[in-house]
Amino acid sequence: MKLSFNKYEHHKQPLAKQSVFAKRLFLNGALCTLLLSFSLGLGVLGYHFLEHLAWIDALLNASMILGGMGPVNPVQTVAGKIFASGYALYSGVILLASVGILMTPIFHRFLHRFHLAEDK
Repeated sequence: MKLSFNKYEHHKQPLAKQSVFAKRLFLNGALCTLLLSFSLGLGVLGYHFLEHLAWIDALLNASMILGGMGPVNPVQTVAGKIFASGYALYSGVILLASVGILMTPIFHRFLHRFHLAEDK
């Protein structure tokens, strides 16, 4: 199976079939899952090894930061503070990027349908 991140149809082409749209949603969802899983793993490892939190507490802190809520445990070490600062900035960008990746097929289909209706 060739994995190409989807050449979307041009605005002069007909709307893609439901199956093509579903495949795009699935592939973009899988990409988001991979991106968020990698990011969560990075946070868990950072909090566990740099801040010396238990695995479950590191998971909780990384999840809360990645979700945009903020840390649960106070950061104690200098290395932990530097990591937490960088991870918070990284997480904000990743959260926005993952929403964009996930919404791209839906937004494209909406705009394409709107454009086709406008041409009629």
